[in-house]
Amino acid sequence: MSEPVHVAVLMGGWSKERPVSLMSGNDVAAALEKVGYKVTKVDMDRNVAQVLAGLRPNVVFNALHGVPGEDGSVQGMLDLMQIPYTHSGMVTSVIAIDKELTKQRLVPGGIPMPKGTMVESESLYLGDPLPRPYVLKPVNEGSSVGVAIVKADSNYGSPIARDATGPWQEFDTLLAEPFIKGRELTVAVLGGKPLCVTELKPKSGFYDFDAKYTDGLTEHICPAEIPKDIEDYMMELAQRAHELLGCKGASRTDFRWDDELGRDGVFVLETNTQPGMTPLSLVPEQAKQMGISYEQLVDILVKEALA
Repeated sequence: MSEPVHVAVLMGGWSKERPVSLMSGNDVAAALEKVGYKVTKVDMDRNVAQVLAGLRPNVVFNALHGVPGEDGSVQGMLDLMQIPYTHSGMVTSVIAIDKELTKQRLVPGGIPMPKGTMVESESLYLGDPLPRPYVLKPVNEGSSVGVAIVKADSNYGSPIARDATGPWQEFDTLLAEPFIKGRELTVAVLGGKPLCVTELKPKSGFYDFDAKYTDGLTEHICPAEIPKDIEDYMMELAQRAHELLGCKGASRTDFRWDDELGRDGVFVLETNTQPGMTPLSLVPEQAKQMGISYEQLVDILVKEALA
């Protein structure tokens, strides 16, 4: 009998998304064991290279979220160690986590994205960079961490007050984009093929970090109740974004759609190269909708990494 494939599930880390990564990692590890893999869970700390060198796994399942698991750092380390890993490689990860670099790759490829501008946080205390309403977001954080929607009637002040709580207090530089009214949708791509479209309806506010990861705060409509031509268009755009960025494994592309404008109202916000794998996460949900169980999903990701 041959030895089972040894998978190290890399999880935790020290980003703001650590709790979500631990949930993802524990679920992935349990599913992989059910499929028959030998699994070791690794809660990443600064000695992670030493730990992996001692384990000598056949493959790493990257269940990290945020920096450094999503920005190319861990990918570069694993490339140097010659250990195959799930999801996208180093160069793709570096580009996709940076919202400005993502635009530079996707917009020339025909992907519609909101026109944005980089702003120094200090300048926000003097005046608005765009007409309100507009969105301010860090350039390289995931999961809607640190996103603020600045509206005419928001309590941030006009101009934004120094003591108003927001991403300008944490980050020196932010990306300002026009606020696109309308609906929040997302498409997962697995093995190079789009799965389906999910509409996200937060019970209040917008689809922020808490809405993403707290049960009951967001209604997922899967598949989304939208016209067939819009569904097809979003799936085509998600697949093209996956290809233009060079993604591997699973990716998830997020959209805003102003449904009063038809196709012209569809905008890509970002492509996530390390989508969540928790029970509330969108990729497992879309896979299930397409008849792929959670166990099959993680098996597909490991097999693609090994191939």
